[in-house]
Amino acid sequence: MPTIAVPPPLRDLPSDVYFRAEDFGPDTYMAPHAHVFGQLSFVSYGSMHIDVEGKRFLSPPHYAVWIPPRWQHSAYNEAATAYRSVYVSATCSQRISDRPCALELSPIMRAILVDFAERDIHVPESDRDRRLAAVLLDQIEIAQPHDAYLPHAASPEIQSVLDALQAEPASDLLLAAWAGRFHMTVRTLERRCQRELGMSLGEWRQRMRFLRAVEWLDKGRTIQAIAFDLGYSTPSAFIAMFKRLSGKTPEQYRIGR
Repeated sequence: MPTIAVPPPLRDLPSDVYFRAEDFGPDTYMAPHAHVFGQLSFVSYGSMHIDVEGKRFLSPPHYAVWIPPRWQHSAYNEAATAYRSVYVSATCSQRISDRPCALELSPIMRAILVDFAERDIHVPESDRDRRLAAVLLDQIEIAQPHDAYLPHAASPEIQSVLDALQAEPASDLLLAAWAGRFHMTVRTLERRCQRELGMSLGEWRQRMRFLRAVEWLDKGRTIQAIAFDLGYSTPSAFIAMFKRLSGKTPEQYRIGR
């Protein structure tokens, strides 16, 4: 049975922003709920599945999920996770997207969020902390929104390709082979992936492999074993991919936990 996490009983916020930091053990579930304020959720290690009114988001350590006011949401993490969130007043939420989305965390955003969590700051009270909170709101407002970090396809044909890739993360099949397996030309597959996913199939596969790597790192697997099981010929090739997507090496990620 999963552990049930309970959000703090806040009906109104004591300030424009309220910071929450909590470490969740493995197999933790947060039941569906909604707030009158907005919420930015992310994890400093691990990954979290967040469902917002039927739309599923994956939150790896370098992406956050924005949930506008009054949108019902739930969350689940399979492995241990350091959960961080920022509650944003309804007024300030008007500066941010009115639709749930994934937001790429800038180094400034991450530094402020980590700093507040380490100092156990819930409400910024000093002049310095209020300035940092204002910078964070500005950064959230200008952050690049994405429909999802690892999007689903709209058509069953492209989703079948994605399902096959997830089932075979170590596969080194070229794009032409995937196209042939599903009776498409390479050009058709490329065009449909870009239209339905907002990215190339190669980029989608790298993101999928990155999320699998985070999951396995959290379970204590070695970098060499992960690299092999994800289809990389050498650990250094895997490390380069991980650093490109997260800004840190797998070992730095593990130590940073």
